[in-house]
Amino acid sequence: MAQLLVLSSASDDALPALELLSHRVHTIPADPAHLVNAPAADLIFLDGRTDLAGAKSLCRILTATGLDAPLVLIVTEGGMAAVAADWGVSDVLLTTAGPAESEARIRLALGRGAAAHPELESIQTSGLTIDEASYSAKLHGRVLDLTYKEFQLLHFFAAHPSRVFTREQLLSEVWGYDYFGGTRTVDVHVRRLRAKLGEFEQLIGTVRNVGYRFNAADNEQQPARS
Repeated sequence: MAQLLVLSSASDDALPALELLSHRVHTIPADPAHLVNAPAADLIFLDGRTDLAGAKSLCRILTATGLDAPLVLIVTEGGMAAVAADWGVSDVLLTTAGPAESEARIRLALGRGAAAHPELESIQTSGLTIDEASYSAKLHGRVLDLTYKEFQLLHFFAAHPSRVFTREQLLSEVWGYDYFGGTRTVDVHVRRLRAKLGEFEQLIGTVRNVGYRFNAADNEQQPARS
């Protein structure tokens, strides 16, 4: 089950098929002011049915300010002809798409991100159990409610205990070389991860003027891998 964010200012559903799927869906107005406090999401849908010019502008804002989730544009049949590569979207979906097609597009968009990081593996360290197969993580038996990118970041940290990484290195390793956002997105995700780790937030340490590292327990410098 993925966390989906729909950017739409319309009164009706941009993609009605989402109501028939099991994903968590959160909708906010499609304007820059509401993006500041937008919830974390594994995939973002942008409603471009009635305002293609506005949708194009918002696409560019999203990619320029550190978008870390696949962006899928929802359009009508007539709007297809206007969409181009420089919009920065991962995919385009007609508003009339059914549940099966919508689910397949979501699965493929998330899968492309996973395929870019085949080195991920399941590990256990410092009370954390991270399972790549189910993209889930537990901390001392408590399930962590993580987005896909938060999971990737935590997995990368745990797989390299005590090693210090700069923000640029984390962007390269976790987000990929083709990511156009700034290093601030790393700080945002680290802050969210720490909040979800709760009383164990110190697992992700800050090295002043350098970056971040995973503070493994003294007797667990090498994580158990499976």
